[in-house]
Amino acid sequence: MAYKFYGWKNANCSPINNKYEGINNPKDLYDALSNIWSKYSCAPRLRKDWSENNKTLGQCSITAFLAQDIFGGKVYGILLPDGSYHCYNVVENCVFDLASEQFGDEVLDYSNSQEQFREKHFADSDKRERYEYLCNQLLKRDKRV
Repeated sequence: MAYKFYGWKNANCSPINNKYEGINNPKDLYDALSNIWSKYSCAPRLRKDWSENNKTLGQCSITAFLAQDIFGGKVYGILLPDGSYHCYNVVENCVFDLASEQFGDEVLDYSNSQEQFREKHFADSDKRERYEYLCNQLLKRDKRV
């Protein structure tokens, strides 16, 4: 598969657990999520724009916290003009953003980001439900392999 997400060339960190069989690095997670991301898992405010051609739209925080579960590290957010944060992962020297493709050719500035915390993000019950959906679909995928 040809990867386009930010940091794909150096996305070599290993999982800190074996909860999700077959996920050995962020590229494996991207591959698996490419078959799971959906309009349902998209942020409600962006669902009208979600499509199969832009699967990562509205998936950033739930994807970043799932990646944190698997690889450890921290989740950071880039403040966007609308006041929301676009989330991505930092695991030691490995920086990757599995949902960056939603911005097309726009280049985000990853240099001045703030750490994000799941407690704050998951205070939104819809976001927590969408995160749990991704987790459950990823586990179901393991059972089909």
